[in-house]
Amino acid sequence: MESAIKTVVTTFLSSTKGKENLNGGGFQKLVKNQLGGLMQDTNCSSAVKEMQSGLDANNDGKVSFQEYLTLIGYLASSLSASKTGATADAS
Repeated sequence: MESAIKTVVTTFLSSTKGKENLNGGGFQKLVKNQLGGLMQDTNCSSAVKEMQSGLDANNDGKVSFQEYLTLIGYLASSLSASKTGATADAS
């Protein structure tokens, strides 16, 4: 578990290249390169832009660490649901 948390944090930080937030290009690259096995349409830039927009709670055009964690939480819930046969609760 500890290793997984470290990976989530270091992946975000390396993707931001020293900044606090991920810009559009950084988010696209992270999703395509790191989450392609868990998500569909990671090669479709419009789908990734739509996902980024949905995560961008403060509408600043960037994805903060907290907003990124929303995506990670959703993916973890979806994976858990698929493994147990339950439906993922998006709330």
